[in-house]
Amino acid sequence: MASSSSSSSSSCMGLIVVVVVAALLQCATAATYTVGDTTGWTIPSGGAQFYPNWAGSKTFVVGDILSFNFSPQSHDVATVTKAQYDACTVPSEGNIIRTSPANITLSTAGNHYYICTFSGHCSAGQKLTVNVVSSSTGTPTTPTVSAGGPSPPPTSGDSTPPNAAPSLVAGFGTAGVVAAVFSAFFL
Repeated sequence: MASSSSSSSSSCMGLIVVVVVAALLQCATAATYTVGDTTGWTIPSGGAQFYPNWAGSKTFVVGDILSFNFSPQSHDVATVTKAQYDACTVPSEGNIIRTSPANITLSTAGNHYYICTFSGHCSAGQKLTVNVVSSSTGTPTTPTVSAGGPSPPPTSGDSTPPNAAPSLVAGFGTAGVVAAVFSAFFL
C-alpha cells in the first residue's frame, strides 16, 4: 500500500514537472516586431533612412516575426533577393503578400530583404533589410541595412537591444533549473 502511494505521488510530481517545463518553454517564444513601429509599412515621410534606422536599433533572431502593417490598396510586401532589393525589381507573384498584416517568420540566419512592389515605393525608401542571427545568446551584430546610403552608426553603446527575443536555450536553462529543484525536493 505504501508502495502504491509513493508511486502515485511520484507520478503526480512528474506531471507537475512536465507542466512547469511546458509553461517555461512557452515563455521562450520569439519576438514579434511591427515593421516601422507606429508608422507601419509605407513610404517613409522621414526619408530613405527611416527603415534602416528602425532595423538598426534591433537584433533579429531566427524565429522572430516581422509584422508588416499596411493599406492593401496602397502597399504590399515582397520577399526579394539582394539584387532585387538593390535594383527595386519586382519579384515573381509567389513572393508578394497583399494582405495586411503580413507576418513573416525569420526562419534562417543571414540577410533578409523586403520591398513594396507598388510603382516608385521601393525607390522612395519603402524597403527593408534585416540581418538575422541564429541566437540571442551570441554576440549581437549590427544589422546590415541599406536604402541607397551607408549603414547608420549604432545609436548607443548598449549591445543588448530593448526588444531582443529570449532564446530557446535560455528557456531550456530555466526549465532545467526548475526541473532539478522539483526533482530534488519532490521525487
